[in-house]
Amino acid sequence: MVRFDIFSDPICPWCYIGKTHLDRAIKRTAVSFIDIRWHPFQLNPDMPLEGMDRRAYLEQKFGGQSGAVKAYAPVVEHAQKAGLQINFEAIKKTPNTLNAHRLIHWSEAEGCQNALVDALFDAYFVQGKDIGNAEELCEIAQSAGMNSELAARLLATDSDMSLISERDQNARKMGVGAVPTFVVAGQHVVQGGQSEEFWNTVITEISDNIAQAELS
Repeated sequence: MVRFDIFSDPICPWCYIGKTHLDRAIKRTAVSFIDIRWHPFQLNPDMPLEGMDRRAYLEQKFGGQSGAVKAYAPVVEHAQKAGLQINFEAIKKTPNTLNAHRLIHWSEAEGCQNALVDALFDAYFVQGKDIGNAEELCEIAQSAGMNSELAARLLATDSDMSLISERDQNARKMGVGAVPTFVVAGQHVVQGGQSEEFWNTVITEISDNIAQAELS
């Protein structure tokens, strides 16, 4: 298996776009040797746990709506090219994603990490749900195949909060400064929402290398 470690935040639109392109490349090339693992990186680590009004967030980060429109224009363009409709108008709150990252962490043990990440992206970018809210997260967990009752019990505690924060800090110490960041086979670092064609090339090269190694 070739491991793809992905550092991501479920409120990052480039992560949503990047995952879509990678998934399509994997499906197109029909390979089965890729093992994807998701790792936490909070875009807003100092966000209050209850989140904040999105309008206030945009004012603070981009200086208002016009600044936000300019910043998000490339996102909208690339999302449309990927066939994704990001419903920014439906997003009323910018959440703290610590609990969402805890859920992603727990989902690995249940074998549904990719499904959960997909469900979080859909919940936030398409449905405009507050993915910092425990009840919403439990519904998302159930839709991805997780044990929602267990998730609810864990979310009601501080279980793994310090672990997620530590993993986030370790990622920054490793040099991860933006998401998505992909680490392929533990050595090749790729940043940004790369195209499907890019991943087709990468996967084909890996496949060729595996085939050559098997013949040698």
